[in-house]
Amino acid sequence: MLVISVLAAAIGAGTAILFACLGEILCERAGILNLGVEGMMLSGALAGFATTYGTGNPWLGALAALAAGGLLSLIHALLTISLNANQVVSGLALTLFGGGLTAFLGQPLVGLPAPASFGKLPIPGLAAIPVLGPILFRQDALTYLSYALVPLLWYWIYRTRPGLYLRAVGESPATVDAMGLSVQRLRYIYVVLGGMLAGLGGAAISLASNPGWTENMTAGRGWIAIALVIFATWNPTRAAVGAYLFGGVEALQFRLQGAGTSISPFFLNMLPYLFTIIVLVLATRETVRRRIAAPAALGLPYFREERS
Repeated sequence: MLVISVLAAAIGAGTAILFACLGEILCERAGILNLGVEGMMLSGALAGFATTYGTGNPWLGALAALAAGGLLSLIHALLTISLNANQVVSGLALTLFGGGLTAFLGQPLVGLPAPASFGKLPIPGLAAIPVLGPILFRQDALTYLSYALVPLLWYWIYRTRPGLYLRAVGESPATVDAMGLSVQRLRYIYVVLGGMLAGLGGAAISLASNPGWTENMTAGRGWIAIALVIFATWNPTRAAVGAYLFGGVEALQFRLQGAGTSISPFFLNMLPYLFTIIVLVLATRETVRRRIAAPAALGLPYFREERS
């Protein structure tokens, strides 16, 4: 059935966006804006594929992707948290750096077949459920991991004491400091974790949805993830909805192209990004902005000596 196949493809296509979006939520909840997500996803995609190509083990590739994204995010943390560099400039620089570095290092890997990847892994019993089974439970292992990560992060952020500290450091770092907690340490932890998830999002492309490596294969998904954080109001469950909506539009445009529609392929390729812009515009309307309330300290460096 066409609808079921499109919805199933939407889940798979949205997984990479979801990982990156969840990572950005952690980062922004801690008060640090990370515009380097695209570069971190590219680094994760290349590191994941290269490691898998060398070892034949996609799980080692996923670990390499986590490490690559974490390394770039550590640079971002050093610049913005320790050196108080402008967060926008640092993030943009890392996106350019990640794109250029992966294009250079990945040249020998372009066009090579993936020796192993995360293929479809139906869950016995659940995969046989009518409608929901083919959509949700005939996916790859990374998609199942994202299923678990969404409620886990929601619970961590809203129902645990460390999650309370996370929200507090993004709202009022001086208050967290007054409680005897290290603002720098907390921000370092969540920036690096966010970058690791962005790297894993890149691996979800190069090792699952589109096994292989090509230059700039993330195709702007890192920027989409950043935009969806606003749509999700910094909430992991809403991030899943946004990521799968984007995945659905992407899957639909591929189906329309495959059906030989007379609509211009350039217009169809534009649809996922046009859809995201529309969602972003709606989510940032004045009446909506009053309800979504971004973290108060987002993008602002913290100087301890200014604490009052």
